[in-house]
Amino acid sequence: MASSREFVDYVCDRLASAGHIHARKMFGEYGIYCEGKYFGLVCDDRFLVKITEGGERLMPDCPHGIPYEGAREAFLIEDLEDAEFLAQLVRITCAELPEPKPRKRKARP
Repeated sequence: MASSREFVDYVCDRLASAGHIHARKMFGEYGIYCEGKYFGLVCDDRFLVKITEGGERLMPDCPHGIPYEGAREAFLIEDLEDAEFLAQLVRITCAELPEPKPRKRKARP
């Protein structure tokens, strides 16, 4: 089941205080980015965030989920009400993730 754009927009709105948040359609679902870093995704109208040590310290009892078959486990974020907590999670997670690689320009023929 594909995620609804309305749910994706809601998630992005809840995370807005973390920085520049945007979603990109990927494989029929959506990757979620903060300041250009891919940190989470929306899959089957579920919000999942990459697991990091800082995230584990912040949410030691957070359930994990698998976004799709063959993917790594991620935090399954079920409560989207506390926007400031969610922004804190995003900032902590992104601080531990590597900088995105520069995109290569396609050569013109």
